[in-house]
Amino acid sequence: MASRADQLASNINFSKFGQATELKNRIWFTIGALIVFRFLSFVPLPGVDPVALARLYEQAASGGVLDIFNTFSGGSLERMSIIALGVMPYITASIVVQLASALSPTLAALKKEGESGRKKLNQYTRYGTVALTAIQGYFVALSLETLGQSSGIAAVIDPGMMFRISAVISIVGGTLFLMWLGEQITSRGIGNGVSLIIMAGILAQLPRSFAQLFEQGRSGATGGGTILAVLIGAVAIIAFISFMERAQRRVLVQYPKRATQNGVMQADRSHLPLKVNTAGVIPPIFASSLLLMPLTITQLMGQGVDGDTTSGSFLITLNQLLAHGQPLYMLLYGLGIVFFCFFYVAVVFNPEETADNLKRQNGFIPGIRPGKNTAAYLDHVLTRITVLGSAYLVIICLVPEYFIAQAGLPFYLGGTSLLIVVNVTIDTITQIQSHLLAHQYADLIKKSKLKGGAVRR
Repeated sequence: MASRADQLASNINFSKFGQATELKNRIWFTIGALIVFRFLSFVPLPGVDPVALARLYEQAASGGVLDIFNTFSGGSLERMSIIALGVMPYITASIVVQLASALSPTLAALKKEGESGRKKLNQYTRYGTVALTAIQGYFVALSLETLGQSSGIAAVIDPGMMFRISAVISIVGGTLFLMWLGEQITSRGIGNGVSLIIMAGILAQLPRSFAQLFEQGRSGATGGGTILAVLIGAVAIIAFISFMERAQRRVLVQYPKRATQNGVMQADRSHLPLKVNTAGVIPPIFASSLLLMPLTITQLMGQGVDGDTTSGSFLITLNQLLAHGQPLYMLLYGLGIVFFCFFYVAVVFNPEETADNLKRQNGFIPGIRPGKNTAAYLDHVLTRITVLGSAYLVIICLVPEYFIAQAGLPFYLGGTSLLIVVNVTIDTITQIQSHLLAHQYADLIKKSKLKGGAVRR
């Protein structure tokens, strides 16, 4: 049975869209911010030769983990733009702060202070973003010089400390601007800003992926059946993701009998919706960020080392074991997804608080005593749901990318990318529906006031 909210959402009049001025302004602001993001992806670092860099990237990174990073950043890493690292350092810093707030009593106390505590934690996240971006940017600049010397391609016009300093400053500035842009989209636009930026980067690489895939089919390197299987698989994955993102476990909640207007005693019933994938797209993004940060450094540095030395041999072996589609990489990625599923659910959903709220509202779950028993029951149900949700995310993120990597296809829109695109699209459409519903309610209130005023006269 459809809930009252679903019924209201289905009755939204989209013809009122043109009258929703605030919603239109938010959408235009979001589009403008994403256009700025795409422009920034074409602004190269100072002192870098774009033509030589394209040749160097093709030789060093093609088919590796860096292609995933490049996809998430919308091709910025390939062009070595000022936003080459994208929003991944910001995501990594937010992971560290959230883990620290769960382990440190001081940060946990800040989290409970409300808006002021949240602002302090956000400030710590920004400081962490600067530090991580500076470290990662320095190694990226150093690897450009090393790769250029070992390959005989002068990607850096004037190598040296001045180039490294200018590159670090430019990368830090680009990442911080991107972080600020994402926050502005969240507050003044539609949807989650960081997620939309990642989705925009993925969609920007989509035409190139299709072009390379069809070019391989035209040249005979890839069979037509394989291409058809990839396209059918992508459609099937999108349909499966759309179904699972709306799947929920509805826990029945009953309230005491109350007298209605007709004097009849009637018991109210409602439900507590628990999504199967409560964590959403957060676990794959967090797991990818934690893996890609060190792998970016090791893969770039490993291309220019001597394989005869101990350190060089270690780096080369490590990069081979952690390459895209390899068992060790898939294992670490899957474990990261499972961990962040349970961690994020534990952060956003508190069974004790939910049980206390139900108790204050005189609500109860049939057959379960209010209080601690209700909290234990909700925790049990949520744990079982999270197991199913984490398994779903692992299958979606790993299985398609494994087969694509084994087949050697240049189709980088794997399960993780499709999950991000579909999930962010659903969230954005949901927010648009909420704004339209609020606008429709405002119109109804205005009409009721006008009718009431006419009666009083």
